[in-house]
Parts: sequence; C-alpha cells; structure tokens
Amino acid sequence: MNESATPNSSRTTGSQTLARGLAILRQVVDTHDGLSATEVAQRANVHRTVAYRILNTLCDAELLHRGEDNRYRGAAGLLSLAAAGHQHLRNCATSHLRSAADSLGVTVALLVREGNSAVSLAVVSPRAGTYHVAFTEGSQHPVTSGAAGLALLAAEPASAQDTDQVRLVRERGFAQTFGEVEPNMHGLAIPLPATGSGPTACLNVITLHEQSAIDCIEPLKLVAMHLLDDLNT
Repeated sequence: MNESATPNSSRTTGSQTLARGLAILRQVVDTHDGLSATEVAQRANVHRTVAYRILNTLCDAELLHRGEDNRYRGAAGLLSLAAAGHQHLRNCATSHLRSAADSLGVTVALLVREGNSAVSLAVVSPRAGTYHVAFTEGSQHPVTSGAAGLALLAAEPASAQDTDQVRLVRERGFAQTFGEVEPNMHGLAIPLPATGSGPTACLNVITLHEQSAIDCIEPLKLVAMHLLDDLNT
C-alpha cells in the first residue's frame, strides 16, 4: 500500500468538506430569512442528507440555529467570530460610541458589511435618559436596505454600478432613511471607508424622531473623523 496516498486523500477530503461547509454557512447568513435544508441542498448541489449533516455541525458550533419554522439562520457564535476578526476596529470605536451615545442621548452603533448584510458589530446605548431605541449586537439586515446599508455601499470605492442614492450619500457624507428597516423609525448613518485591511463600516442611529436624526449628522461626522484618525495611527 502506498502510505503517502492515505494522508493526501484525507487532507483533500477534509478541505472539500470544510469548503462546502463554509460555502453553506455563507449562503445561509447572506439570506435575509434563512434557508431550509432542502434549499441548502439545492443551492449547494448536494444530497439532502449531506446538507443536514453540515447544517447540524454548524448548529453544534453555534454558528447557525434552526428555527421553529425549520429554517436555518445565523446564530450568536457568528458575533464572536466577527468581533475577533474586527477587534481593532471594535476596540477603537467603543469609547467614541460611548461618548456619542451619552452626549446625543441616542443609541449609536457600528456596523460592518459582511457579504450582502449590514451587521452590527458594536451597539452602545446612552446611560442617561428614560427612553431610547436599542437593538442587539450581531443583528443584521440586507445591505440594500436602510441608512446603514446605503452608508456601507457609499463607503466603498465609487463604481459605475452605484445608484444615484449611493452617490448622493457619498457626496453628502451621510445617509438618512425612514421606515426601511424598522417601521416608523428614522435611520441615520455615516460612512467609514475601509482602512488598511479593515472592512467598510458606518456609524448608525435609529430614532423615532426625524429631528433627532438630523441633530446627529454633524456630531457623528466628527466622531467618524476622530475614529478614522485612531484607526490610521
């Protein structure tokens, strides 16, 4: 027997399995409402038993979870991976988010683009006041929706595929929307172009009152400038 054949074959098989699992993980988290096992099998071009085995492994690792509707979606384990991957950005942003949240009296979040999703990497609520809109770290929505999605697209280099809306956000330095992610909520976001090997990001506020969003524009632009300075030093 050729002794070298077995380990080489094993390494190849393992790489293929890992690549398939990662591809399925990305397919699931890039889909706004998750995927069923049948849909995963069809997209990955594998038998449904293979899809189930990979999905169960990803669930065991807390990277995916299976809902009561039998659809698979991203799980909390993805947040720790994202946080580790963007730790420098998160560390630099935290104190800026805290100062902005306390001074503006609104929840301020840092979002990054992951595939086709805008993902909240850090969320800081004000320590004073009795009422504010808040959301959880790790929450996500399509990058094509909301102020944060527009800001993330505008933070990328200009391209011929940019919409007029994205070009306007890049020109003004902020995105403002209403009711696109959360009904009856005003969204405001400031683009943060990528620095070094880091991702494109944005600062985001969601509020019930349009004036509150408008009042945040210039202060958050200043926060973004200071944060970019920190990231570049």
